[in-house]
Parts: sequence; C-alpha cells; structure tokens
Amino acid sequence: MYDLESWDVIVIALYFAVVILMSLYFVRGQKETPQQYFLSNRNLGWIAIGGSLLAANISSEHFIGLIGYGASQGMAVANFELIAVVPLILLGWWIAPLFLKSNIYTVPEYFGKRFNRIVQLYLSGATLSFYLLVKISISLFAGGLLLKTVFDWDIYTSTIVILMITGMYTIIGGLSAVIYTSVFQAVIILLGIIILTVFGLSEVGGFFALKQNLSAEYFSMFKSLSDPDFPWVGIVLGAPILGIWYWCTDQYIVQRILSAKSVCAARSGTILTGFLKIFPAFFMVLVGLISVVIFPGIEGEQVLSSLLYSDILPGGLKGLVVIGILAALMSSLAGAFISASTLFTMDYYRFFQPNSSDKKLVLVGRLATITIIAVTILWIPLIKIFELDLFRYLLSLHAYFGPPIVVVFILGIFWKRMNSKAAIWTLVGGGALGLSTLLMKWFNLGESLNLTYLNWLLSLNDLYFAIVLFLFASLIAVSISLFSKSRLSSKIQEYMLESKELTVILHGKTILTRGEKTDQFAWIFSFVLIIILAGFWGLFF
Repeated sequence: MYDLESWDVIVIALYFAVVILMSLYFVRGQKETPQQYFLSNRNLGWIAIGGSLLAANISSEHFIGLIGYGASQGMAVANFELIAVVPLILLGWWIAPLFLKSNIYTVPEYFGKRFNRIVQLYLSGATLSFYLLVKISISLFAGGLLLKTVFDWDIYTSTIVILMITGMYTIIGGLSAVIYTSVFQAVIILLGIIILTVFGLSEVGGFFALKQNLSAEYFSMFKSLSDPDFPWVGIVLGAPILGIWYWCTDQYIVQRILSAKSVCAARSGTILTGFLKIFPAFFMVLVGLISVVIFPGIEGEQVLSSLLYSDILPGGLKGLVVIGILAALMSSLAGAFISASTLFTMDYYRFFQPNSSDKKLVLVGRLATITIIAVTILWIPLIKIFELDLFRYLLSLHAYFGPPIVVVFILGIFWKRMNSKAAIWTLVGGGALGLSTLLMKWFNLGESLNLTYLNWLLSLNDLYFAIVLFLFASLIAVSISLFSKSRLSSKIQEYMLESKELTVILHGKTILTRGEKTDQFAWIFSFVLIIILAGFWGLFF
C-alpha cells in the first residue's frame, strides 16, 4: 500500500460523490416503464452513446491487463483495440439501422425474430452465463487487485465495496443512470490514461528516448506466424471475428445502440467511439513500454502496481489516475448488470409472463440486478483462479465463445436460406466444440486421456482456434440450411440487410431517410477514421 496524499483522498472522494449525485439527478422523475428503465426511453444522443460505449469497453482489466501485456508483448497487443474501428463502422452504418428497425430490447430478441424463440432463449441464456462467469468476474478480480494496491484491502472487501456502490445506482436508475455516469467516467478514464502516459514519458526522456532503450520488436504491430500470442494471420483473420461478435452482437455493447433516439445518433456515436478507441490502443500499451524501461523485468499485474507505488505522479494526479481505473471498473460492471437484467427480464420473464404490467417488468429488472450482485458476491472466493495476464485471458475466452454467434448473425442478415434449425444447431454445435476444447486445455485432458489425435486442436493459438471454430460453425450452418426443409417466411426480409437502406420508423415517426446531410459528415469522419487506422499500422508495421 502506498501513502495517499491529502489531494489524492480528496480527488477520490469527489469522484464517488459526483457519480452518486449524477446518477440521482438523471433518474429523477423517470416513468416506471421497461423502455425507460432498460433503454433510457430510446432518447440517447450521439455523445452519450459514444462516451458510454468507450466507458463500457474499457474496464479495469484493460488498465491492468493491457498495460501489463504491453510491457511483455509491445505494440502488437494494441491491434485488438485498433481493429475495433472496423466493426464499429459496420455497427453504425449497417447494423444499427437493422436493429432499430426491428424494435427490440435485446440482441437475442432480434435472433428470435429472425429465426425462432428457441434460438432467442438459448442465446440469451448463454450470454447471461458468460457475463456471470467471465465478464463480471474478471472485472472484479482486476478491480480487487487495484484496491488492494491503493488501500491495502483484501480482495473480498474490495469487490463487495465496488459491487455495492455500482449496484446501487444501477438498480435505482437503470440504463439512464448507467449511461450518463458512464459519459463522466469516460472523461475520467481518458484523463487518467493521458496523465499516466505524459508523466511516464517525461520520466524516460520522451518517446524517442523510449525507442532507443527498447528493441525494435517492442514497436512492431505484426509478429511472425509462429508467435505464441499474436501471430499476424490470427490478428488479420481471427481478431475481426471476435470484434464483430463483441461490437455488433453483444448485448453489453448493443444496448446503447438500441437506446438511440435516431439512426444518425447511433451512427455518430459509434464513429466517436472509434476515434476514442485510439487512446487506449496507443497510450495504455505505451505505458507498458515505459514501465519496462523504468522497472526492468516487470510484467503482468505488477506493472500498474509499480507505477502507483512510484513517485512518477505527484499528489492529486495519482488520485486522478486511480479514479480513472475505478471509473473503468464501475462503468463496466454497471453495464454488465443492466444488460444481464434486461436479458433475464425481457427474454425470459416476459416470455413466460407475457401479460405482465410495465411496473412489474421494471420491478423484475431491479430484482434481477440484486440477484446478479448477490450471485457475484458468492462467486468472489473463486475468482482467484484467473491468471494474471487478464487481458490475454479475456481474449482467449472470447475466442471460444463468439465465433458461432458471428456465423449465425452474418448468414442471418445476408442469406435468406439460413433457417432456424441451422441457427440452433450452429450455436449448440459450435458452442460445444468451443467449451469442450477450452476445458480440455485448462485441465490437460488431452494428455491424461491420451487423445493424441486432438493435439493439433489443443495446441492452436487462441486466434487460430477462433478461425477454426468460425469455419466449423459455418459448415454446420450452410450444410443444415441447404439440406433441410424449412418455410421461408416473407417476414424474414424485414430482419435482413437490404441492398438499399430502408426508412426506419419508431414511435410512429420517421427517423432516417437515405441522403440526409448528416450522412455526408458521417462518411467523411468514417473515412478519416480508416485513414488514421491505416496510418497507425503503417507507422508500427
């Protein structure tokens, strides 16, 4: 534990006060309706969407994991942040209009409309399980490590305090409280990242001095085919699969898009997030490289701890960096809580109790959030099983979960022949292969059971496995769709991408027609974003 100066304590206390007051302010006078509680009355503007998307995406495992992995792997780890630009543009230009036109509360609900209710319930259940076992747990573990460093709290005390504060404003205010506090938290996150980078660079003598003190390999974005962590083929082909799953089909992210007041707001918000993503891609990894110079041999979660222990940051600014990490953690947890609550209430409870009143659905949503928090507290003793390379660990789990969902989604929006039977078997079959392979890797079952014929699969890099799983799921989907008989309803076309963009109508009014002036600005900024992305890759090729 390092000694907090009075300015640090004041900054941290002010942060918690502002978050609580903001959450109470923005939920005053809210109507008790599912649309208000789960989708902020579908009235979010582009700044709220863009800021909240960044805050939801950047969690404590980014600060600890991305910085730590940057110290050992260099700029190559930044690819996962940069590649997000591509699915964000896809989300804003094509997927957002489709989802908004479908008038849904959850992404599984879209799958239910495109295919059937079985697909919806399966996907919703799988996503809920993933949130509880992976997303929330890893964020809590990373946050617990931080608070142990700052306040010398044990991991149980740390996580319970975080859960109580975050859960309070999520339960009371729903998505509105989550969104508007996330925008404030996004500003704090960016400030924390920039301050840490600026003072770190000053400590090592600037960027060019940093390059002179490290080998060129640290600044290479693309590694060899045989690299155990980030082979370039895996980055180019595997990472985009995971990006499409996360940014275009994950309720945790898409719920903000579903709350947009217009397609223009959704589109502009995703473009804003694309620009904001450049900061963690560059600055967090740069902090990891700086740490290698200041603390030779440092790695993993020790990197951030060492920076906080050091005298690089003056009093007050160190507290600002700490609340930046806390903001990342709290915004991520709040987003996971409200998304999980929405999935349970609107996909399950509403399905079995279709005549429930609006107030009852909101009540169920709040009770679901309380239950999720309680289950998470019970889960705390087991979260120590996670590895220290948190960011890498999280990416590996994505590779075993996301590809089958991407296959069903892509074929569902482009190929009319894709049917419900193919969808459910693809999700189940692909999910079974992903889960079984992951368990065999974890427990070394391939060696203990002498399954030598599976050695090639178990030895695959996670990004390579994502490609294999995507191809396997595609084979299932295409084969069953071609060789099974199914009725092709005319309504299917409503849930597919058209060759020309349709007018989107919500609440009885038109909110998008092709050719709006805002489209021209969006195209320009999208093009600029792609140029920046290409320039970044060219600079560190």
